[in-house]
Formats: sequence, structure tokens, C-alpha cells
Amino acid sequence: MKYLIYAITIMSLNISSILFDFNKNADLKNWAIINDAVMGGKSEGNFSLNKDGHGVFEGFISLKNNGGFSMLRYVFKKKALQKYSKIRLKFKGDGKTYQFRIKSNSTDYYSYTTSFSTSGAWQEIEISLKDMAPSFRGRKLDQPNFPGDHMEEIAFLIGNKKQESFQLLMDTIELF
Repeated sequence: MKYLIYAITIMSLNISSILFDFNKNADLKNWAIINDAVMGGKSEGNFSLNKDGHGVFEGFISLKNNGGFSMLRYVFKKKALQKYSKIRLKFKGDGKTYQFRIKSNSTDYYSYTTSFSTSGAWQEIEISLKDMAPSFRGRKLDQPNFPGDHMEEIAFLIGNKKQESFQLLMDTIELF
């Protein structure tokens, strides 16, 4: 009995939920690109699956017309987060810095954000949900960090204030 309780305890500590698994059959219909064209910019981002089934967020950032960003957004059915405290991203970047964003409600004007650097190799990072800070148009807001109750949107954004091409390959996005 003691071993059964121990096994159940260990299993409960490793509860995870795949938010998105990129593979050759992945459905990308709820993913969308938002470029700085919404503000008059000229940046171009694209999203597709490559031959290996990885999500590919790529394009070119332009600073023309006050531009400078491209964002890949995924909206999904509201996900309760009481069982989860972190999100794990598995990706391969291009040596550039990206921003990861979440929203409790897709209609909120602000996001909770954190930045991560890429190395050019496959990486796996863990992000504590409670450490994600509220932000709007690049400015930190004077309100509490992510409350952790639920979410219904995630996004990846590149906007390093320089003209550059970019490519981020994605494998899995997982809550745990």
C-alpha cells in the first residue's frame, strides 16, 4: 500500500497536458499571423508545417513605416490551469530573442509576457506561469503577474528593434 501511495503521488506531480503537438497531420487553422501592417509597417511573417511536421514561424522584420514586429497567435478553447504551474516549449531558433505571450481571455487588450533566447539548436525551456508579467505594446503594466486560473491564447512575437530575417521551428507546447 505504501508503494501504491508513493506511485500515485509521483504521477500526480507529473501531470501534463499537450497544448499543441506539431506533426505532419497538425491542424493549423487556429493559428494566425499578425504583422506590424496593422500599424502601417512592412514586416512579413509566415507560418507552415515543414516536411518533418514542425511548425515554422519565419519571415522578415522591417522597420519601415514605424514597423518592427511579427506575431504568431494561437487561440483555443478556454483551458483551466489549476493543475499546472509551468509551460514547456520545445523549439529550434535562429539565435534571436523571441517573446512568448499568454492571455487569460483572447479579448484582453494586454498579454502576459516573457522573453527567451534561441541558440540555433533544439532547446526545451520551462516558463513559470506566475512569473509572466502583464504588458501592452511593449510596456509593462502596473498590475499583478499572470493569475494562473485559465488561458485561451498563446503567441510568439519577434520584435528586436532591428531589420532582420527570422525562423523559429516548433515541436511541442505543453502545460505541466
